[in-house]
Amino acid sequence: QVQLVESGGGLVQPGGSLRLSCVASGSIFSIRDMGWYRQAPGKEREMVARIITGGNTNYADSVKGRFTISRDNAKNTVYLHMNNLKPEDTAVYYCNAAVRLSFVYMKFYDYWGQGTQVTVSS
Repeated sequence: QVQLVESGGGLVQPGGSLRLSCVASGSIFSIRDMGWYRQAPGKEREMVARIITGGNTNYADSVKGRFTISRDNAKNTVYLHMNNLKPEDTAVYYCNAAVRLSFVYMKFYDYWGQGTQVTVSS
């Protein structure tokens, strides 16, 4: 079993900053890419940012220049640094990871965290 646990969400004023963290634990052989997604009320879940093992990243256009994704491979942890937050960033943020469970099987499985609420409001 693999678990992803997010933390760091909360209420922040427009223009403020937050840092989200997500720790992966359990039967992990390796993690390929990790990412953050978000879902606002009445909307579909969307990709916010992703980072692969080598460090390459990609971002949604709406967060480029404001959000930064990073990871600590030794700790199986991914971070999302969010600056200049806007009300439209309000959503539940979910962590995602592609995990290889053993040396024998090369398949990667998708896992999701339970989500953390980010609310941007004055």
